[in-house]
Amino acid sequence: MVVEFGLLGTIEARVEGLPVNVGHMRQRCVLAALLVDVNRAVPVEALIDRVWGERAPQRVRETLYGYLSRLRRALRTAPGVAISRHPGGYVLEADPLSVDLHLFRDLVVRAREADDTRAAALMRQALGLWRGEPFATVDVPWFSDLRRALERERFSAELDHIDIRSRTGHHGELLPELTVRAREHPLDERLAGQLMLALYRTGRTADALACYEDIRRRLARELGTDPGPRLRGLHRQILANDPALSPPEASPRRPAAGAATRSVPRQLPAPPAFFVGRDAELAVLDKLLAPQTEPRTAMPVSVICGAGGVGKTWLALRWAHSRQQQFPDGQLFADLRGFTPSGDPVDPFVVIRGFLEALGVAPGRTPAAPDAQAALYRSLLADRRMLVVLDNARDGEQVLPLLPGTPACTVLISSRAQLTGLTASHQVAHLTVDGFDSATARELLTGRLGAERVAAEPDAVTTLVGRCAGLPLALSVVAARITTNPVCTLTDLTEELRESSTRLDALDTGESATDVRTVLASSYRALDPDTARVFRQLVQAPGPDIARPAALSLTGLPRAEAHRALNRLRAAHLLQEHAPGRFGCHDLLHTYALEVAGSVDGAEGRAARLRVLDHYLHTAWSADRVLHPHRDPVRLPPAVHGVRPEELTTHDQAMAWFTRERPALVAAVHQAARHGHASHTWRLAWALTTFLTRSGRWSDVAAVHTAALEAAVRLGDADAQAESHRALAWERIEAGDHETAHRLLTRALSLAEDSGQERSEAHTHLALGWLHEHTGDRSAALHHDQQALLLFTRLGHRAGLARALNAVAWDHAQQGDHRTAVAHCERAMAIQGELGDLRGQADTLDTLGCAYQQLGEHARALACHRRGLELHRALGHRFNEAEALVHLGQAHRALGDRDAAGRALRQALDVYRDIEVHPSHLERTLALLDSLGTDGTDGGVTR
Repeated sequence: MVVEFGLLGTIEARVEGLPVNVGHMRQRCVLAALLVDVNRAVPVEALIDRVWGERAPQRVRETLYGYLSRLRRALRTAPGVAISRHPGGYVLEADPLSVDLHLFRDLVVRAREADDTRAAALMRQALGLWRGEPFATVDVPWFSDLRRALERERFSAELDHIDIRSRTGHHGELLPELTVRAREHPLDERLAGQLMLALYRTGRTADALACYEDIRRRLARELGTDPGPRLRGLHRQILANDPALSPPEASPRRPAAGAATRSVPRQLPAPPAFFVGRDAELAVLDKLLAPQTEPRTAMPVSVICGAGGVGKTWLALRWAHSRQQQFPDGQLFADLRGFTPSGDPVDPFVVIRGFLEALGVAPGRTPAAPDAQAALYRSLLADRRMLVVLDNARDGEQVLPLLPGTPACTVLISSRAQLTGLTASHQVAHLTVDGFDSATARELLTGRLGAERVAAEPDAVTTLVGRCAGLPLALSVVAARITTNPVCTLTDLTEELRESSTRLDALDTGESATDVRTVLASSYRALDPDTARVFRQLVQAPGPDIARPAALSLTGLPRAEAHRALNRLRAAHLLQEHAPGRFGCHDLLHTYALEVAGSVDGAEGRAARLRVLDHYLHTAWSADRVLHPHRDPVRLPPAVHGVRPEELTTHDQAMAWFTRERPALVAAVHQAARHGHASHTWRLAWALTTFLTRSGRWSDVAAVHTAALEAAVRLGDADAQAESHRALAWERIEAGDHETAHRLLTRALSLAEDSGQERSEAHTHLALGWLHEHTGDRSAALHHDQQALLLFTRLGHRAGLARALNAVAWDHAQQGDHRTAVAHCERAMAIQGELGDLRGQADTLDTLGCAYQQLGEHARALACHRRGLELHRALGHRFNEAEALVHLGQAHRALGDRDAAGRALRQALDVYRDIEVHPSHLERTLALLDSLGTDGTDGGVTR
């Protein structure tokens, strides 16, 4: 089995080519810190410094040991790899050459000792290992210093490779690359010398001398020094036309029998001046399109696809320019204008005639028939190693006539469409390009505006990056507006981009090719009417994305038609499927969609919005019934026509659906409130409550029930108002704001009593009992819980009766009457067993376990807490899971098993830290953990 570790880019591990999940970024840093010194011990303090620097958290050693343990588990399938503890620290044992960093260094050393032919191959292999910035996204001093050192190693190896290629006669191919590099490193004398030599050997002596003068002036102006002796010596040799500088002979290519002297076209437009990022994409293109040692059987064709303005052409040109030496017979380029805002797509046979002329065919000898022209074009390319770049293609039909017929050529296409038909008929590899992340977007602005200007307004830069949605075109427009208007500041532009309704106006350059709105509109206008309508409707999706079932309901179309529209939008890159079955788009595209949606009949949008709200409401209602079948349900009106709610029949399905859809569901509550759908607002909030409280998402509880309460007031529904008051009170109790919680519950009780809703009154008494338990007023807690018990008994509400029995049992336990508490718990368990109420049983087991513990029956307490923990985990009730773990730890401690107690308490801490809880829960658990190591006393039982 082949094991590979990657540090020259993102930190990653692979076994047999498959990625290994080595955890989150901080855990990956631990792996990288060990791999840098593979097979050597790294002291614990050094590991901590490497991974955290000066930002080490409390209990950092415990955290580090946890990461090492998880890394061991992750790498257990990797043969020959182990992480072990030695006297000097931790050692990661592995083959050094399985780590790309060490393999790179080994190849470079071997290349510097080999002859030029072998050295060139070794250097190509070494530089091909780089996938981007080393330890990408890691911002810790040790890694930052190492990253800079490695970049210097890479740069040195690249210059060595240039020397090798120059010595073997490839000076002409090096010129474009050296020109770009010299711009990027204007003070590097070695690079300047390489450029001067390449210029001289290609007959451009004047340019070589001008290059020397340029760096001489720069060195004098910026460093106050002259060029070094090697560069001065090269200058003298060029002036003297020294024969020693004569170019070596490159390996000649034998022309085909009978072939005439052929034109070598170099049609690539200039590469982008400010190209940033895309290291991963360039590496993919290298892999897809690189030459192979064995003869090809099929022509390599790759399509760079993505939304308008995302930088497809920049990427294609950057790759094509950097790989010109691989195509010694030339490069052809054509802008097919498939989505150009003005004008029609170019006729492919017009392009072919231009290609024939570039290939040396005299206009009078070009065949008249288009098919004959295409045949001649393929014949001329038959034995040539050429690159054909077809930019901005509309569809496969436009591209097909332009494809050579030989595997010696390589074709690189860019398009906003996915060209699925072309993929079906040819072996086409797709590379989808997305917008920049925030770091790369900032890098682009820095390159265009200068580091000083970006550093002067850091907050404005952060805002601009966010509002440009990572779209390179939008970022470039921002930079252009700044550089062409001296009085305009970055802060001024943030104000213009603040409102989404005018954001596209701020990105208007007045030129169609670079106007963001026009670029997006050209993609929209290419849609058929039905797909365009779905594009407009999708802006009614309330969340950051939308799942396929919800999208089907939103459109109201038959399933097949909706699927077809979604696939067409995805193929046109007006919709992204960023995860299987989940669709979304970037902010600027969403802004444009809002514009076009607002330009048509508003009834279309209102109908789509009502359908998607109904979809979420009816699916959430049924999912809540699965999670909490003994909860008093609310009634729902029938869903409107076209809505197909999802069918969720198991607890796991319901929890998974809520987890996936939570952002959309919370947003749906606010969307319903914003557009006056009061009934949807409070019913959606009601349907979300079980999941949100079990998941410990109390800020979401507060948000949705604040909106729900306002909606219930507008509806005049006292029962709904009381429901939201109770939910908001629960959130305040968890936050420790008991005064506000009491006010909310008092109002809920008043609403229930005034409207004669005894069931609501009983639920409110239970909530008041829980509140008084938190404030320490045990007498008041018992009073309210007993009131709930009476009301549920009178109503014959057996699930509520069991809950009230459990609450009263807890109150008795807190007052020292543990036998009465056990009796009440046993009655509650009997009812809950008959009903199959697992949630009720879990809560009651917790109370019963605490009562047994106070009675000294620790083994029975342990059994109760274990079973309760199983149920809470199965139900996904995170807070109660943590509480059960705390009580389990106390039971283990009472039985003398401190190790088991510590494990349970640490697990409880992990859960608390993963959800929203009051700090007192963490403090209490940490105190219990600390006491395990200081004395033998039991911590008090807590609820």
